[in-house]
Amino acid sequence: MSRIHPIVSVTGSSGAGTTSVKRTFEQVFRREKINAAFIEGDAFHRYDRAGMKAAIEDAAKAAAPHFSHFGPEANLLHELESTFRTYGETGSGKTRTYVHDDCEAERHGVPAGQFTDWRDLPAGSDLLLYEGLHGAVVNRDVDIACHVDLKIGVVPVANLEWIQKIHRDRSTRGYSTEAITDTIIRRMPDYVRHICPQFSETDINFQRVPIVDTSNPFIARWIPTADESMVVIRFKTPRGIDFPYLLSMLQSSFMSRANSIVIPGGKLDLAMQLILTPIILDLVRRKHRVVWDGKTAWPGEREHEEEPA
Repeated sequence: MSRIHPIVSVTGSSGAGTTSVKRTFEQVFRREKINAAFIEGDAFHRYDRAGMKAAIEDAAKAAAPHFSHFGPEANLLHELESTFRTYGETGSGKTRTYVHDDCEAERHGVPAGQFTDWRDLPAGSDLLLYEGLHGAVVNRDVDIACHVDLKIGVVPVANLEWIQKIHRDRSTRGYSTEAITDTIIRRMPDYVRHICPQFSETDINFQRVPIVDTSNPFIARWIPTADESMVVIRFKTPRGIDFPYLLSMLQSSFMSRANSIVIPGGKLDLAMQLILTPIILDLVRRKHRVVWDGKTAWPGEREHEEEPA
């Protein structure tokens, strides 16, 4: 972790809703005039689309049918950890963009399914926001979590996560339900081994739970709406969280455990704003804190001090 160059990670699997949480952070940054740098987890995949297809086929031939983006072998986790370490030390680092579709291809000038060139993160940012699959990984080879100041997990219950992925990949990426189902099955061992453990490292988890029947996610015609869901918010360390204030602001919410609050799904954006804004502001204030004459002072406070006699 870095007091001068803080890092925030939003971690969740494909279809979990991490992009929605990223948009909430962007709203906070815009409102509070915070200059953030961004990294997408897809940038640190090892293979482009064609390369990943070939790698999956090769793995299947080698009796490893569960090769997936969830596992470390398909990603550049050492490079991601190095980027986090470099940013924490210097406020700089490198990233790139994975181009998902033709719209992004037109914007970046790179064919869909490929990566842009590596580029430097913009200079002078207040913090770094990562959104992707591996923002809190800890294993024998890397410890990405230790470099992150605020770790957010986005974890819908499994059936809802699958429904969201099926609908997204079918509507925006043109995949068939059968192909998406095969992908879900292939990735399951890596999900259990490499994605789930990260949610024990995260500081706050947002878990959406539908209150309608999702027993068979593979035939669901609609994604349950926010009003058809509840959200469990779990704090790893509840110290400093003003639960009475949150309960008063989020109607129909309640405490399920000493470190967990349950809210209506429609209140998720408001809850994230209430919870995350003061944490982000504290990270940025800590970054800009200065020491003057042995005392802690904020930038600009010197102007109000009396001159020595």
